[in-house]
Amino acid sequence: MSLQSPLLEVDPLLDDPKTRIIVCCGSGGVGKTTTAAALGVRAAERGRTAVVLTIDPARRLAQSMGLSELDNTPREVAGIDRSAGGSLHAMMLDMKRTFDEVVVQHSDPERARAILENPFYQSLSAGFAGTQEYMAMEKLGQLRAQDAWDLIVVDTPPSRSALDFLDAPKRLGSFLDGRFIKLLMAPAKVGGRAGVKFLNMGMSMMTGTLSKVMGAGLLRDVQTFVAAMDTMFGGFRSRADATYRLLQAPGTAFLVVAAPERDALREAAYFVDRLAAEDMPLAGMVLNRVHGSGADQLTSERALAAAEALEDVRAEARAAAEGAAEGGTAGAEGTARTAATAGTGKASGAGRGAGRAGKSGRGRMVDQPDGQTDGGGGGSADSAPDPGDSAELLAAGLLRLHAERMQVVARERRTRDRFVSVHPEVPMVDVTALPGDVHDLEGLRAIGLRLGGGQPAAA
Repeated sequence: MSLQSPLLEVDPLLDDPKTRIIVCCGSGGVGKTTTAAALGVRAAERGRTAVVLTIDPARRLAQSMGLSELDNTPREVAGIDRSAGGSLHAMMLDMKRTFDEVVVQHSDPERARAILENPFYQSLSAGFAGTQEYMAMEKLGQLRAQDAWDLIVVDTPPSRSALDFLDAPKRLGSFLDGRFIKLLMAPAKVGGRAGVKFLNMGMSMMTGTLSKVMGAGLLRDVQTFVAAMDTMFGGFRSRADATYRLLQAPGTAFLVVAAPERDALREAAYFVDRLAAEDMPLAGMVLNRVHGSGADQLTSERALAAAEALEDVRAEARAAAEGAAEGGTAGAEGTARTAATAGTGKASGAGRGAGRAGKSGRGRMVDQPDGQTDGGGGGSADSAPDPGDSAELLAAGLLRLHAERMQVVARERRTRDRFVSVHPEVPMVDVTALPGDVHDLEGLRAIGLRLGGGQPAAA
């Protein structure tokens, strides 16, 4: 008997106008991107004005929504049923472009140009550790501030980095705080060889990204960057803190997406604990790609036993038929020898008759294309398929497939039960697996139907 957890009711969550942000997090390969897209489609077709933001580099989201590409600008998704008054847009985070937009928006044109052309800034915006997560928070804050959508669905990177955006404000602060800035500016203040020596000592504390721009012009680039960005540092921190508070607000809901596998549920448990520690509002967990059966009353053990019984019956019937055939052939040969000794001259006719009798012992005759009945040729009868054999083989094979499915179902239930035993308070919805991958809106609607609880009993 599986342990029961509270049911996660997705449709009321989507329909609630107070729900403004849904963040999907989870490990890689569990269908998180598809879940986020399906939530967006279902919300839009239930009347919400929704936008899906993904920072997952995979392109499946664009493909499933019928878009040739996703970029840093929200694009409307065609094919959405707008009869309920909703709409759907989708976008993919462009980390560098978002950083550029922040610079342009919060500085005058001359200073913005100096920053954007600075080699140190170009390296920082392209790959400095934590930049992607911070820019995801910036973009989320921008979308929320625009107030053009009443629901924002956020897809996050795979694995534990999915929650790195929670650390983005602290990480950015450590980069922008006075000590770090003083470290960068110290060589200019010290001057001469002592300054260069100090810089070399300080570089061991920096990340590999900084080493990409190390050279004769590094100090000048850093000084120019810091001087140009000086007035923006406080704005970065304040916006990051505001977005962090937004994630903690009642209008935000976190959904942990997992698969019924040991590693995926172990990561899900980490997410649940981390969200609780950060005081983030967890709505529940989506257990994706769950297997079931419409004949679960037939256990794996009974199915295997039935398959073995069918195979045993078939083997016994075949052995009996082969024994009867061998007996008929021996009888025919004896009759032929007796007729030859008696001189009746009918040996050949007796042999043919006995041969036909032997074939009858196998329980079938072979019809030739011209409608004549073939009574000879021992090989032709053996090579013809037996309908009874085919039916038994098919039934046994199906029973074995069912047994394998039931073993998978049992293993998934055990894995799920272990998670529920540790986190019995987490609401959960099981999403049954689809026969194939999701490539279009119809597939996303099917996932949305399962999320809403209207899923079939088996998949």
